[in-house]
Amino acid sequence: MNRLYQIALTMIPQVGGKTARQILEVYPDPEELFKESRKALEAAFGKRAIVDNILDKSILAAAEKEMEFVTKNDIKLLFVDDPDYPQRLKRPDCDDTPVLLYYKGTADLNCSKIVSIVGSRKATDYGRTATEQIVKELASENVLIVSGLAYGIDGASHQAALANGLPTVGVLGHGLNLIYPAAHRNLAKEMVANGGLLTEFASNTKLDPGLFPARNRIIAALSDVVLVMESAKKGGALITAEIANSYNRDVFALPGRINDTYSEGCNMLIRSNKANLLTSADDIFYITGWKRKKNQKAVQQTMFQEFVGEEKIIYDLLLQHKELTIDEISSLCDLSLPKIAKTLLTLELKNVCKFLPGKIYKLV
Repeated sequence: MNRLYQIALTMIPQVGGKTARQILEVYPDPEELFKESRKALEAAFGKRAIVDNILDKSILAAAEKEMEFVTKNDIKLLFVDDPDYPQRLKRPDCDDTPVLLYYKGTADLNCSKIVSIVGSRKATDYGRTATEQIVKELASENVLIVSGLAYGIDGASHQAALANGLPTVGVLGHGLNLIYPAAHRNLAKEMVANGGLLTEFASNTKLDPGLFPARNRIIAALSDVVLVMESAKKGGALITAEIANSYNRDVFALPGRINDTYSEGCNMLIRSNKANLLTSADDIFYITGWKRKKNQKAVQQTMFQEFVGEEKIIYDLLLQHKELTIDEISSLCDLSLPKIAKTLLTLELKNVCKFLPGKIYKLV
C-alpha cells in the first residue's frame, strides 16, 4: 500500500482518527480515496465539506513533503493495519485509535509487558527516587518503559530505564522534527538507540500544549500498567490515569505525605479507588498476575545489601547504633542534612530502614 496516501488520509482537515477509520471502511486503500471522482465521493459521503477537502490538491502536496521528511530521517510509518502497529491501541476499549503513527527506534511496541510511568514535571527527590527504584526492580523482567519525555518524572523514568538496561519509548505531543523540551535532546538520542520515539503528529504540527492530552491517551493505551509517581490535585498525570481507567488498564499511584502538594493527586487516586497502592514492583506483579523470574526476590534482597557511598555510611551507622535521628546521623558523619535526608529516603524505599515516631530511623 502506498505510504503517501496513508499520510494524506491523516492530513484531511476535520478528519480525526474515528472519521479516518470510517473512511477506511469504505476505502480500505487510501490511494483509491484520493483517485476517486467527486461524484463517487459524494455518493459515499454526501455533499459535505469532507469531499472538497479530499479533492484539495494541497493535501497530497503536504503528504509528499512529509514523506520526504520521513525517508530522510529513517522514520518508520505504522499504519493501523500493519503487523508492527501497537496492537494494544486497537483493543475494543480504545475507540480513538490513531490510524497512523510515526516511529523512530528499535523497541518492540508489542512486547509482552509494557509499563507507562507519568507524574509531575516538578518532581521531588521522593518522586524521582521512587521512580528510579521501581524501574530498577523491573529491570530483569524485560519490561518496556513508556513515558512522555517531559521534565520531572517522565525524564527520570526514561533515564532510569536506560541506566538499568531496559528499553524506553517517549510518546510525543508534536512531530519528530523537534525534541521538547530541548534539554532532553541527548536523552532522546539514547532512547532512539535503546527504545524509541513515537507520535501520531506529522512534522509540520506546531507545538501546542493543547495536543498533550492526545499524547497522554497513547501513553495510557500503549501500556498494560500505568504508574502515577507524583501529581498535584490537577495535572496531565491525573488525566492519563483517568484515560487509563477508561481503557481498563491497571493504574497504580505512589502514596505520599498528606501535606505534600505533589502527592495530593496520587493520594486522591488511591482514596477514590482509581489507583492501586504502589510501594514496590511486587504490587504490580500481584495485581497483574505477572510471573517473576525464578530467584528474582533472592537477587533483590542480596542487591539491597550491597551499599556504597552515602548509603553505606548511613547503613553502617544504623547498624552500629540501632536507632538514630537525622541530627544524630549528621553529628556522626560529614554528610550534609539534605544529602542525609535523600539517602534515608532511598533506604526507606529499598525497605532497608524505617521511620519511627520521634523522627527516629532504624534498620528493618
